[in-house]
Amino acid sequence: MLNPILKSKINSLWDKFWSGGISNPLTAIEQISYLLFMRRLDETDNERFIKTQFTGEEFKSIFDGTYEMQGTIALGAGKTQSTTFTCDKTDFRWSQFKQRDPDDMLPFVRNHVFPFIQNMQDEDQPFTKHMRDAVFMIPKARLLDEAVKSIDEIYDEIKRQENEGQRFQDTQGDLYEYLLNEISKSGKNGQFRTPRHIIQMICSLVDPDINDTICDPACGTGGFLLGAYLHITSRYTSEKNRSANEDGFKISTLGDKITDEKMWQKLREETFFGFDFDATMVRVGLMNLLLHGIEKPQLNYTDTLSKRYNQTNEYSLILANPPFKGSIDKGDKHEDLTLDSNKTELLFVQRIFQMLQTDGRAAIVIPDGVLFGGSNVHIALHKLLLFQCELQAIISMPSGVFKPYAGVSTAVIIFKKVTETMPKKPHTKQVWFYELENDGYSLDDKRQKIDKSDLQDVSIRFHKRLTEENTDRKAKHFFVPFAEIEENNFDLSINRYKELDYTPVHYDEPKVIIERINNLEKLIQGKLINIEKMLG
Repeated sequence: MLNPILKSKINSLWDKFWSGGISNPLTAIEQISYLLFMRRLDETDNERFIKTQFTGEEFKSIFDGTYEMQGTIALGAGKTQSTTFTCDKTDFRWSQFKQRDPDDMLPFVRNHVFPFIQNMQDEDQPFTKHMRDAVFMIPKARLLDEAVKSIDEIYDEIKRQENEGQRFQDTQGDLYEYLLNEISKSGKNGQFRTPRHIIQMICSLVDPDINDTICDPACGTGGFLLGAYLHITSRYTSEKNRSANEDGFKISTLGDKITDEKMWQKLREETFFGFDFDATMVRVGLMNLLLHGIEKPQLNYTDTLSKRYNQTNEYSLILANPPFKGSIDKGDKHEDLTLDSNKTELLFVQRIFQMLQTDGRAAIVIPDGVLFGGSNVHIALHKLLLFQCELQAIISMPSGVFKPYAGVSTAVIIFKKVTETMPKKPHTKQVWFYELENDGYSLDDKRQKIDKSDLQDVSIRFHKRLTEENTDRKAKHFFVPFAEIEENNFDLSINRYKELDYTPVHYDEPKVIIERINNLEKLIQGKLINIEKMLG
């Protein structure tokens, strides 16, 4: 979570873009993202160098050597000539080019630094493919100069707080989250990130491992993929090198127990996959993952519900928070999506099932309506989860979790794919329910840190659920057998099965209450009479 000082600085940066001629929120966030990427690229390159001094790994800076690019020079009289420029890559560092005069910095960044970033990976990599159409659109030297200074101020404030003991595991993600809030408020895009601590909770439940192939079919800025990466590296980090963040999760990117370089290569290049139908979000997501150590993230611009997507049985783990209350054009809907609906919150669950390998697992954030809906489409989806999958858990979350972006009540469903075809008997014997009452933050628009949190408890209880007593329907967590779910027309909402601890309230007889009121009226009248006498 960003503190008020950082929010104020980001607001100031946003205002600079607005007054500088970039008023479209989505365009502004894309241009800001490029600058954030340039800044962090310089910083992470230095961090990698420092890390190799401890690990003994060979280090090669991305800023080593020279860079050649095609350009034109003016010959006068309106004539130009094509030529090849050779630049020292060291000049492309943020710490170097920011020292230039603003009128010189703008063309240098636009004509040299930005093309270098666009082509920093091989042509066949998603980052290069999606950056090919990117355009550096900052029009004025003064705006670039002010933006560079503002971003430096933002990171200086982050460093100051880190020195005071604060931990920022995904500051870049937090910056994006706050910027995306501006898009949501402007009604331009409506995208929002899943809060980092909710992602960490979900990862603690499904426990991604280094041998998984992990996908998010609606990845946005890549928050779930980054969360899975941090979970895996933390899992393979020595206890002494891990420390708990403000939500109680022990996080580290060190991964000192991963000693095989081939495993590191797999983790950084062949583990994380994502798709999104917004090209800007794909570029932002790619930059986000790259800056966190995932060297070749496989993110692509694709609507996974459309006819253009044809992958099935691909992934061992899927983590997702698909768009709520959206719809897909009937003519573009993939024919494999057999649910008789165009609602994205329903179709994504079926699509995720199809994308999973047999025995693959999924954890999906869904609106509560998906669970208690009683239409034929809802029942068909519930049967898919119960019969063709092992529906392991449903975690009910309070409605304030996604504020200030949305106030809808949500839940996390966790399931394992068992069979492609509908069997006669269900593969789900019982479903574990958990009512998450507190996520560690206030449930209003401010979302301030509070003392109460169920995040650690739900993880502990989930992994112990088969060995603990889970029959008390008045408790936070309990099992419901399949037979009872079937009797309730396959309703999967926790409110259908949870028993309220209701204590009857005793009220006096109406005559007694009326008599008490009359006595009070007489007392009041008596006091008024005494006051009138005192006043003469």
